[in-house]
Amino acid sequence: MKTSDFNFDLPQELIAQTPLEQRDASRLLMLDKSSGEIRHGVFTDLLDRLEPGDCMVLNNSRVLPARLIGHRPTGGACEVLLLINRDDNVWECLVRPGRKLKEGATVIFGDGELTATIVGEVAGGNRLVRFAYEGIFLEVLEQLGRMPLPPYITAELEDSERYQTVYSKVSGSAAAPTAGLHFTPELLKKIEDKGVKLCYVTLHVGLGTFRPVKAERIDEHEMHSEYCVIPQETADVVNETKANGGRVICVGTTSCRTVESWGNEDGTLRAGAGWTNIFIYPGYRFKVLDALVTNFHLPESTLIMLVSALAGRENVLEAYRQAVEERYRFFSFGDAMFIS
Repeated sequence: MKTSDFNFDLPQELIAQTPLEQRDASRLLMLDKSSGEIRHGVFTDLLDRLEPGDCMVLNNSRVLPARLIGHRPTGGACEVLLLINRDDNVWECLVRPGRKLKEGATVIFGDGELTATIVGEVAGGNRLVRFAYEGIFLEVLEQLGRMPLPPYITAELEDSERYQTVYSKVSGSAAAPTAGLHFTPELLKKIEDKGVKLCYVTLHVGLGTFRPVKAERIDEHEMHSEYCVIPQETADVVNETKANGGRVICVGTTSCRTVESWGNEDGTLRAGAGWTNIFIYPGYRFKVLDALVTNFHLPESTLIMLVSALAGRENVLEAYRQAVEERYRFFSFGDAMFIS
């Protein structure tokens, strides 16, 4: 299949720049993956689509305030964006301006509470950066860092917690698992009260999730790697759900990629941790996932290819066409889909 097969027309004004005041007030497009039937509602309608005995898998990764604005000793401004923790105090980072930040260069943040030295370069032009500080790194980041919003969001975020899910717990992502932004503690409790079990995985989202597919054919695209963890407790809940005939519903493509990476051919899930670069596109046979809560994705992205693998390319593109026609809000702060 060609990358261009996953293109669609999206008016710029439908790209959501700010979150809604109430998380679960977003709209919900419901797509039946077998029939292609489409219904329109609000996010709280999700409760009516769930059944006792289902389980819901959520990604509890928390976004780091990973965007650091600093200056070189000569005074020139620069920016460092944390991507992957490679070693003790060494991170793989995006840096600007790249031509000034070569190996050996230093950067100062704040009043010197945090300094950084470029210690190497990796494929793609990213830098290996060693940080020096006193105290706890996460606390220093909370003080000096900013939220690394996606490139299509140009508005400033007034409350950084709105780019975190209410169940975020494990810091490490460079971007939010945005399908989870729609949930409130009250809605999660109603879901549990209905007899749906909640369980958690961790996948630290990398900025590669926004990287466009440049290959003409999708099977020539090289997928980025992300670190994920599946606790034994989550594997047990998923396997019990499967054994009892319930559905495994993933919240977000990150949860989907995690369980599919550690899923067995018989549909069971094993606990584990490690890196995954799984690329899911039409023709893929899902092992664990039965249904998916997701946002609306970028044209020609690996994420729209993933949802097309689940529901069929024609069904997904028709759903997106209707979403544009109905003026849904798109991407990270936008509305949601439920594919069942």
